[in-house]
Amino acid sequence: MEAAVENVRREKKSKKDLKVQRRERKTQQTLLRHAGLNTTQQPTQNLVVSNGGLGNGVSRELLLDFLKEGGTVESLLMPPNKPYAYVTYASVEDSQSAHRLLNGRVLRSQSQEVTLYFSYVEKVDSEVSGVSPLPSGLSVLEEFVSVEEEAKLLQAVDWTSHTEELTVRKELKNRRVKHYGYEFRYDNNNVDKDKPLPGGLPPECGAVLQKCLSEGHISVLPDQLTVNQYQSGQGIPPHVDTHSPFEDTILSLSLGAKTVMDFRHPDGRSVAVVLPRRSLLVMKRESRYLWTHGITPRKFDVVPASDAEGSGVVTSDPSNLTLSLRGLRTSFTFRKIRHTPCDCAYPSMCDSQRPPTPPSLPVADSDACHLETQYVHRVYEEISAHFSSTRHAPWPKVRDFLLSLRPGDMLADIGCGNGKYLGINPQIVTVGCDRSVNLVGICAERGFQAFVSDALNIPLRSSSFDACISIAVIHHFSTKERRLAAVEELVRLLKVRGRALIYVWAKEQEYNKQKSKYLKTNKNQEDMGEGSRSEERKPVQENSDCNVSGLEEQPAEKVSQAKLSIHTNRTAFASQDLLVPWHLKGGKNGGVEAACGSEDRAAATSSQDRVFHRYYHVFQQGELEELCYLVKSVKVQESYHDQGNWCVVLEKTQ
Repeated sequence: MEAAVENVRREKKSKKDLKVQRRERKTQQTLLRHAGLNTTQQPTQNLVVSNGGLGNGVSRELLLDFLKEGGTVESLLMPPNKPYAYVTYASVEDSQSAHRLLNGRVLRSQSQEVTLYFSYVEKVDSEVSGVSPLPSGLSVLEEFVSVEEEAKLLQAVDWTSHTEELTVRKELKNRRVKHYGYEFRYDNNNVDKDKPLPGGLPPECGAVLQKCLSEGHISVLPDQLTVNQYQSGQGIPPHVDTHSPFEDTILSLSLGAKTVMDFRHPDGRSVAVVLPRRSLLVMKRESRYLWTHGITPRKFDVVPASDAEGSGVVTSDPSNLTLSLRGLRTSFTFRKIRHTPCDCAYPSMCDSQRPPTPPSLPVADSDACHLETQYVHRVYEEISAHFSSTRHAPWPKVRDFLLSLRPGDMLADIGCGNGKYLGINPQIVTVGCDRSVNLVGICAERGFQAFVSDALNIPLRSSSFDACISIAVIHHFSTKERRLAAVEELVRLLKVRGRALIYVWAKEQEYNKQKSKYLKTNKNQEDMGEGSRSEERKPVQENSDCNVSGLEEQPAEKVSQAKLSIHTNRTAFASQDLLVPWHLKGGKNGGVEAACGSEDRAAATSSQDRVFHRYYHVFQQGELEELCYLVKSVKVQESYHDQGNWCVVLEKTQ
């Protein structure tokens, strides 16, 4: 009888083991399919723990205590947001013990239970990407207020008050909000500067703001306060605080609990920053005007394990990550109301500097002519002197092409600008043309032969030139047909066996793992390359509960299809057709008066700000060659990428 009972026990145990083995094999297949992790049947020191990751809500401390039951743990790697972890034991024997004792066990994590499954792996993925720096202009000051000051500030907010005499209170989907000084209106992402709220800022804020002033974080006292309160699991969508209502520096106190705030640059870079309880976040310049910031709705944050209470960037180091349970957090965000238009260096994000009605992509030749007149020709007339002052250094490969020409050769520079290439080779005969009257005048002042002409209809004899160059011109034509016509016009001028060099701006500003000089140049410098830059991505303005983006009140998808986007200088291109800002230094054109009347200045945001927008079509890899192949009697001798430009050398064959 006793033998029969023992056999039943063994059978039950065997069924349980078989169930665990089946689940283990299933998790191994899942790991291979979704994470590319190869497991092995051969015991090693390393185990992958399925369902034991940060992404499953399992903290490092809890998992480590559990794993120690199996033996001596040498290391524990927990990749961010993954449902698995790696553990390395001191010996193969310890890992075998852990596999035998812990496989299929239930771990109670917070308010949930997870079943862990263990599999052997040959090696663990311990690769760590470089630590991202904080966004420029961003700083986090820990323990900026004391516990007593924190309590006083929190008590100063009366969430039960509904009287309009004291403040305006708003309930939003993801949090509750209260305004002091001025109400921020979420319907238009702005403030009514003529209607200050009675009572001003709470007097309890005075000591904190004086401290900010004395330590140099601000130069003037804020006059607007937004108080946000977040329950655990609540957040705020990514946004950029609207430029026009508020001055540069923004201060934000984190009270009651810590959180992680996500910052994202338009070029795709992202940085997660820990904001400890009682810390002060200071956003200035680029971090205030360009980077979006937001808080992902969740109950736990991934934070560094070695400094769980401190601030800093959350790295991807799997050996130093754990979970932090969110609590009730209240933020005090202080701003200074702006009374003049914003003239920051980030016009793509700036509501003060956007064209009132951005143009649409042309659908007919007449539309294209109008767009180019408004956003290319008139702009260059306005900025000609300043533009010329930034165009003085010839590109080395263009210079080499010009110096390769034989003495006495005839060269036509179509779109010659200020004539910087007309004097490179004194042994050839050169003539230039440009659509800008002012730029042609600058050529004449420098002693070069140049005349005013459109690049689509050049009044020069066919088959009369040994070489032509078109440097940073064809990307200003707004349809494929007009870009093709510009290449055909170049070829028309060439003699048989004559060559043409064409440069256009490349969408791929990073090529062969090398960033172009344009991307490396400081954003505060005016664009020194052959073009400017653009960015399709439109930020959310301020902290509304939905993603308010675009230049008009319509879905972002519709805007991106129909309207040209405005680029952020020195960032990667997100679309091919866009408007590139040009800041006219000092609001003047270097002494050259504008050639257009005030009614023709739609390409500038205002005569005071003097920010202009030029149309560009940036070329994708292979697009310029394909365009050239459509031209008869031409062969492409050479094609290359040069500092953010796609370039071809053509030869006329007959």
